[in-house]
Amino acid sequence: MSNSFKMVAKTLFGFEEVLARELRNLGAERVEIGNRMVSFYGDTGFMYKANLCLRTAIKILKPIASGRVRNEKDLYTFIQSIRWQEYLAIEDTFAIHATVNSTIFTHSHFISLKTKDAIVDQFRERTGERPSIDLDHPDLSLDVHIQGDLCTLSLDSSGGSLHHRGYRTATNIAPINEVLAAGLLLLSGWDGQCDFLDPMCGSGTMAIEAAMIACNIPANLNRKEFAFEKWLDWDMDLFEKIEESCLNKTRDFRYSIVGMDKEYSAVRKANVNVENANLTDFIKIKEGDFFESVKEIEGPLHMVFNPPYDERLEINISEFYSKIGDTLKRNYSNTNAWFITGNLESLKYVGLRPSRKIKVFNGKLEGKLVKYEMYAGSKRTKFQK
Repeated sequence: MSNSFKMVAKTLFGFEEVLARELRNLGAERVEIGNRMVSFYGDTGFMYKANLCLRTAIKILKPIASGRVRNEKDLYTFIQSIRWQEYLAIEDTFAIHATVNSTIFTHSHFISLKTKDAIVDQFRERTGERPSIDLDHPDLSLDVHIQGDLCTLSLDSSGGSLHHRGYRTATNIAPINEVLAAGLLLLSGWDGQCDFLDPMCGSGTMAIEAAMIACNIPANLNRKEFAFEKWLDWDMDLFEKIEESCLNKTRDFRYSIVGMDKEYSAVRKANVNVENANLTDFIKIKEGDFFESVKEIEGPLHMVFNPPYDERLEINISEFYSKIGDTLKRNYSNTNAWFITGNLESLKYVGLRPSRKIKVFNGKLEGKLVKYEMYAGSKRTKFQK
């Protein structure tokens, strides 16, 4: 890959391996896994493609400079050493996001202010004018990361978090993050090779992400904009070629994807989001109570869902999770059932032994993604306690 440069894809805890696999499949070079991030190399076209296609990335950063900073003066000098006219015009706006893990610097807001001062002072000294700050819709988003005494300054090529796919306009209480949903699906091994059910679908995010994986539709196809579209070197023709190439790699899906919820309001909102994602041909949303449902197909079924727990809704944990186990045992043979919970105590009420447990985080709340293998016939109760 010619003209390659280093980039960093940020992600949620537990999805680093999944993201690294996504990057390798896209064609990234020199992929290295870190903590909640994966570094890689690619050219400008690949940066566009990474933003468009990656399902488990939150942001794609392009580092442009790094240096040792041991005090406030070092930081100011380091920021001033960058030729900012290569990235910003006088009439442009910019914003700075800083993260600090250091005994030397302890306040991220202070780092943002000193970075801003160094940038605007450089413009004033050279032109007598300065670009302005815009925290909501900047022309350039900057990321400053200080680890110990090492300061890395990056351009944020994504802008808003990549979990903002662009299709979800209607939500319920505590909707699942789109990146989290996609990550759970990929961790579960979902590849679109059988029927799929989310029996507690809420606003439909899991079903939509499942359909996009099954059809190999770029994750952020419906997103309104990326930050790199405002960069001075923005190449619209290249981006359109990348987008067309990705769309040419979509695939047919011959199974069913169903989202079910007992609340009519959730079903209505899910249908709006499915329509926004242009996936009505692939997803059926229906009203129904999982605890009164039965498996409607004969073949294997892949199930991934996000049941409520006491952090979000007032429910009787023991009764609710016992019903999950009973419903799976009675009515869902030949099913791989996965769900996430932030209430680890709830799992003991399911009455089944999970074949896998994967540590994940829903926001700051630690949880588990668990798998229950429901066999047909005599193997049906194999994983019962």
